[in-house]
Amino acid sequence: MGGKKKLSLKQMERMQGRKGDEEKEKKKKEKSVVPREKKQLKILPPDVKNEKIVGELKKMRVLTPYAVASRLNIRISAAKDFLEQLAENGSIQLVSGNHNIKIYRAN
Repeated sequence: MGGKKKLSLKQMERMQGRKGDEEKEKKKKEKSVVPREKKQLKILPPDVKNEKIVGELKKMRVLTPYAVASRLNIRISAAKDFLEQLAENGSIQLVSGNHNIKIYRAN
């Protein structure tokens, strides 16, 4: 009943011009895509024996993974590992925590 209406000559010319442009862009994209090597991110917590870093953390009243990560510019997972190592050494003490977050304080 309804159906698609006939395109005018001008509209048909535009459609053909667009198809040619799309093919040119695809060829350009194919040429410009260069496979890049993926870098492995090594997420290592800071050294526990570094007194400068430990001294800076002892100045803080409360040690949470987020606070340590933002202070040392590291990832939160690395900050959690770092705090666990410090707690094992006895440099800091676990105050409270659950499975989501642990709160420490300096000795």
